[in-house]
Amino acid sequence: MILNFRREKTRLVVFFIFLAAVTHSFAQNNTPAVIDFKQLNHKIEGISQDSILVVNFWATWCKPCVEEMPIIESITSLQGEVPIKVLLVSLDFPEKIESKLVPFMKKKVILSEVVVLDERNPNDWIPEIDDKWSGGIPACLFIYKNKRIFHEGQVTLEFIEDTLNSLSL
Repeated sequence: MILNFRREKTRLVVFFIFLAAVTHSFAQNNTPAVIDFKQLNHKIEGISQDSILVVNFWATWCKPCVEEMPIIESITSLQGEVPIKVLLVSLDFPEKIESKLVPFMKKKVILSEVVVLDERNPNDWIPEIDDKWSGGIPACLFIYKNKRIFHEGQVTLEFIEDTLNSLSL
């Protein structure tokens, strides 16, 4: 019995060392890029047409955004025959990246790509995402080939599954 406890204790120590190393590496290598809308559009267009792209507009100061983040982060685990890519577009202020966004990403272990959209006039770019978007967040844009589905408001796992299924038909 003592031998098993020692073996399990060793496994736990190795696991926590691994977790600390991953978290440290994550914190050092995942400072989000600050981009403008033209760069965001280029990034969206550059994603392979063979993948479903989920673009989530959010901010650390938005309670519904924070609440739905575990669901958004789980999207890639839903992959079937069509690969899924997630792009998190933060609307946090660029000057808050180091003090708010990076600590949030580290605490929540955000593995999806995160960019910070730095645009002064939302009325210039919001209609380009969807002409019915009021600008409220959270908001998700689902893209696959020539199909686009936009959703303003918090999402559920069921909504995401239904949307992904309708896109891949």
